[in-house]
Amino acid sequence: MKKNLNQKLINLIEYYNLINANLLLSDAPLKRNVNNVNSSFSGTKLQKLKKLKKSIQLIDNCELKKNATNLVFGDGNISAKIMIIGEGPGAQEDAEGKPFVGRAGKLLDKMLESIHLNRTKVYISNVINYRPPANRRPTEEEIVRYLPYLKNHIEIMNPKILILLGSTALNAIIRNVTVISKARGKWIQKEIGTVKPWIIASFHPAFLMRQPEQKKLAWIDLKMVRDKIKNLKI
Repeated sequence: MKKNLNQKLINLIEYYNLINANLLLSDAPLKRNVNNVNSSFSGTKLQKLKKLKKSIQLIDNCELKKNATNLVFGDGNISAKIMIIGEGPGAQEDAEGKPFVGRAGKLLDKMLESIHLNRTKVYISNVINYRPPANRRPTEEEIVRYLPYLKNHIEIMNPKILILLGSTALNAIIRNVTVISKARGKWIQKEIGTVKPWIIASFHPAFLMRQPEQKKLAWIDLKMVRDKIKNLKI
C-alpha cells in the first residue's frame, strides 16, 4: 500500500511539473522568461508528440479550451527538419483540428511552393493550440501558459530551421523584440531547451492578405530560407 501511495505521489509531482503548476498557481506577476518544461516523455518521436498532445488536452481551467471546438496541434511531416510556427487557430482550423487550413493556410501553401516546399517537407504548429474567440490575438497570459508546451514541441521536433510567422510567434520565442518589420529577414541561432535551430521571422500570411505590398519582403525571406536549406544540406 505504501509503495502504491509513493508511486501516486511521484506521478502527481511529474504531472504538475509538466503543466508548469508553479506558474499557474502562483500569485506572483507573470514573467516571460518561462523555463522549458522538463518532460518525462520517452519513446519514438511520434510517441512523444502523442504524449505532448495528450498533456495539452489535460489542461484545466482554460477559457480558450472551453470555447474551442478542437485542439489544433500540428500538421505536416514529423520527420521534417523545417518547422513553422504561427499565431493560433482560426475558425477553419478550429473546425478541422489542423493549423493553416483556411485562407491564410492556402497562401502559406503557395509561399512554400515558391521555394519547392510543401506539407510533406515541413511541420507546422502554432503558439496557441486552441482558437481565441473571434480570432483575436492571444493574450500575454495565454502565451505564457502555452509557451512551455510550444518549447517542448520544438524540442521533440528538433528542427534545423525554425520559421516564425507573425509578431506573436516572434515575441514568444525571441523576446524583447520591437516590431516584426525590423526583426524579419535575419537569421539567428538560439537554444530552445536541448535544441538550437536556425531561426528566421517573416510576416504572417493573414497579414500579407491585408497588406499585399509586403509580399515582396516575404519573398526575400523565403529566398533566405531556400538558401539556408541548401547550405545546411537539408
